Amino acid sequence: MSAHLRRGLSLALLVLLADQASKWWILEVLNLPARRNVPLLGGGDFGLDLTMVWNRGVTFGLLSGSEPWHAWALAALAAAIAVFLVRWMAKAENNRTALALGAIVGGAVGNVIDRARFGAVVDFVDAYAWGWHWYVFNVADAAIVLGVAVLLIEAVTARPSEQGAS
Repeated sequence: MSAHLRRGLSLALLVLLADQASKWWILEVLNLPARRNVPLLGGGDFGLDLTMVWNRGVTFGLLSGSEPWHAWALAALAAAIAVFLVRWMAKAENNRTALALGAIVGGAVGNVIDRARFGAVVDFVDAYAWGWHWYVFNVADAAIVLGVAVLLIEAVTARPSEQGAS
């Protein structure tokens, strides 16, 4: 196993554990479904709240459906993407790419587990400013977005010799 793959898989596991632990805490300790909303930081014009949302779709609630097979279809798609990303991780040329892929894989697997367990993903972080609310998200979603951002930065800033070496 290459060092890049080992590092990427280690980060994937760390993200997965952090994601599942945070969701357990939200559901079982804080019991956010019963409380619905807990102010966390700020208030007024901007802040961060814990707000319980069952996301039956994918990113930003897209492709949501109420049929039970929808959750399984989305879980299967995410699992297939995770397998593809692990294969890419095994061939990663540098640590940044391997770690970015690890963040995406860990987040994807965390959300797949939710779909298998609950038929929906547990989302609970609500960031807002001046009356505008971002989509409610979770640790897995944050890891996926950060991983994709790093991959995009890598693609845009790669030197010509790095692009030809792929």
